[in-house]
Amino acid sequence: MQLYTYYRSTSSYRLRIALALKGVDYQAITVNLQPDCAEQQQQAFLAINPEGRVPALRLDEGDLLIQSPAIIEYLEERYPQPPLLAAEPIQRARERGIAALIACDIQPLHNIGVLSHLRRLGHDEDVIAQWIGHWISQGLKAVEQLIGDHGWCLGDGPGLADVFLVPQLYAAQRFGVALDQFPRIARVAALAAQDRAFLAAHPNRQPDTPKS
Repeated sequence: MQLYTYYRSTSSYRLRIALALKGVDYQAITVNLQPDCAEQQQQAFLAINPEGRVPALRLDEGDLLIQSPAIIEYLEERYPQPPLLAAEPIQRARERGIAALIACDIQPLHNIGVLSHLRRLGHDEDVIAQWIGHWISQGLKAVEQLIGDHGWCLGDGPGLADVFLVPQLYAAQRFGVALDQFPRIARVAALAAQDRAFLAAHPNRQPDTPKS
């Protein structure tokens, strides 16, 4: 498999976690999203993914999958062990709900395309920082109420909600959002900081991570 990825893309990060938890090997093909490179908007990458975004996963059979939620669901179906979703339907829906809250309501509002557009509209960096902080904080307040008091988000082992939450915490810290107001979330973050799969997927351990 070939994974088109960028080290601090939270969407790529969550997919790297899922691949690591499933024990699926892949070749990382890095795509530099920074405005001075913007490789995702170059014709070479648009020929691969017309949306011009990462991640994208090229399967060994040649098929290309896009959008991290869809790819992770594919991995869950193709590699059912260890499971990311509970067996019980209500619990599965709860896990998917937290994942969707993060993927649909928080992360898109601070991705590089949105922030670049805000800058083109003339907003200064202080206003943009307030924008980011507001939406991340609002979303994490909801997540804090939706996860349990013990273990990972919704169980004794990492699941779909954790796969989506931990990259969002990396983004929160990157943008200066304090996490000390979220003790349940902090508990999950502490578990992830000791888990092999989460550590392997961390932005600091990727081939395109800047050396300094």
